[in-house]
Amino acid sequence: MPLPFDPIDEARRNWRSNRWGGADAMAAATSITRAHQVLLRRIDAALTPFGLNFSRFEALALLHFSRHGSLPLGKIGDRLQVHPASVTNTIDRLEADGLVRRKPHPSDRRTTLAELTGRGRATVERAAEAMADIRFGLEGMGRNDLSAVTTALTGLRREAGDF
Repeated sequence: MPLPFDPIDEARRNWRSNRWGGADAMAAATSITRAHQVLLRRIDAALTPFGLNFSRFEALALLHFSRHGSLPLGKIGDRLQVHPASVTNTIDRLEADGLVRRKPHPSDRRTTLAELTGRGRATVERAAEAMADIRFGLEGMGRNDLSAVTTALTGLRREAGDF
């Protein structure tokens, strides 16, 4: 049941009344954290019928967008900005579900490729439609809001070394 007030605004008010520094930054960080929780709940609900979570969906989409439907595991980690162990776990699960297969790189014996299967391609295409249908969980935000959020977070991401 929704609260009759915005708890983040209340926290900011308390922060300021106690003369703690960074009230606006606290409110922004808390808002982002709460929004993340909301998005994950909505995204998970949309992807569950496909047996996916967001990280698995991202990996499938990345393979779908690649020229040959396959990429080295290391490149998947770089592009998705995740640890190699996370890539291994994600690909293990996708492979167990028949959505990707591992295969040796044709010219580099040290490299393993993850390749999208026909079933994986069909699944990611249907899942992408479901994500578009829920606007990636961003219901309630207009086009200008979406652009403003993306622009506002670009500086934070750049400072963190994303690009």
